[in-house]
Amino acid sequence: MGAARFLDGLVHVLPQKQITIIGNVGDDTEIHGLHISPDLDIVAYTLAGLVDSVKGWGFQGDTFECQDTLRKYGCETWFNLGDRDLATHIYRTQQLRNRNTLSEVTHDLIHLLGLRVRLLPATDDPMQTHVLTDNGWMHFQEYMVKRKTIPRVHRVKFKGAVSAKPSMGVVESIAKATGVIVAPSNPVVSIGAILAVPGIRSALRHGKRKVVGISPIIGGKTVKGPADKLMKACGIKPTAVGVGEFYRDFLDTLIMDRVDAGLAPKIEHLGLKPVVTNTFMRSLKDKMRLARIALDELEN
Repeated sequence: MGAARFLDGLVHVLPQKQITIIGNVGDDTEIHGLHISPDLDIVAYTLAGLVDSVKGWGFQGDTFECQDTLRKYGCETWFNLGDRDLATHIYRTQQLRNRNTLSEVTHDLIHLLGLRVRLLPATDDPMQTHVLTDNGWMHFQEYMVKRKTIPRVHRVKFKGAVSAKPSMGVVESIAKATGVIVAPSNPVVSIGAILAVPGIRSALRHGKRKVVGISPIIGGKTVKGPADKLMKACGIKPTAVGVGEFYRDFLDTLIMDRVDAGLAPKIEHLGLKPVVTNTFMRSLKDKMRLARIALDELEN
């Protein structure tokens, strides 16, 4: 949600063809036999102007006739899939069964939605985020959607990450980029899942271009989602300082909310440049302003 909102502002201040997005696939799962890529789809739907802005996912004005019928048949329907949304998942699953890679399918979907950005899955290999809770290990989507983030989380692991390889173009895009922005997403299961793919974090450490991050934590809390809970479970302080420490090995600048202005000296102590501003994105104007600030920091 944070990344999609930020990117919505970025595409309004920078030509789409200049933007490469590396997307999280740790949330990917299979529902009703279909391959679901929640993070990739939220980004695509948002940038195409199709997302349901109230829910933050799926198509605006979508219907749920198929879901309702599945429920009548006794199927589990805790993961909401709208009828138009299902078309995306059916198309993706068919293409994957035809031995196309997730990167290839994502490229086609982006083109079909009329976008010119480059959206790259962090990896084409199977990788899923799982969390250990009081109820045992479960897929992150079960924890997030079915369990509504209620169970206490003790550990997070990225199943399949050790053997995963960055998808084609990911490492190269980082190396050739004039700048890298780490969006205000969940540091553990969104950004962390990308960094868990061998080769990506090391690629961020090298090169002369700047890396600017935006903290998703405001006043010790998240605007939406369980980032603070998961950071605590992983031993990361749920503060802007904790975000800075987690990204410290590759980050140059951390943009943080003015509520956390008092933490700026601690960010400086980490060797990072703190930039204090309003990071809460209520409107398109807010998104564009934050995007311009991030771009300015890449140039300074």
